[in-house]
Amino acid sequence: MKTVPRAAWVACFLLVSCSHRQAASDAQTEPRPPGTVLTADDIRRSPGQSLEQLLVARVPGLTVQRCADGGSKLIIRGMNTIEGNDEPLFVVNGIPLSPAAGGNLSAINIHDIETVQVLRDAAATSAYGVRGSNGVIIIRTKQS
Repeated sequence: MKTVPRAAWVACFLLVSCSHRQAASDAQTEPRPPGTVLTADDIRRSPGQSLEQLLVARVPGLTVQRCADGGSKLIIRGMNTIEGNDEPLFVVNGIPLSPAAGGNLSAINIHDIETVQVLRDAAATSAYGVRGSNGVIIIRTKQS
């Protein structure tokens, strides 16, 4: 009968223990709904950052443009409109918001947010019609 060297046993033990630790840490995180960009945990782990900063860091191609009145607006699909309104549609808990002068994100408390989804392609935004043509940002707040 052939004996296995001690180094092989140690390597096997380390491999099994490391894979168990990774699987345990993966089991602790909650699954995200499809298309979710931010969760409440992501916001909690980034203190001091605004919602605009968090979205710009997570969504490729998303930019923040400063307006003449001092506010800011998010641009998802670029400058591609004839009317001049290139801000995305904001939907909070299923209710579409009308465009606000100071920006729609300033009215939302960042600590009340549960999830944020950003829809940018035509198929995903088609349910919102023409208003969703510049992209849609869906925000779900925590229900108390």
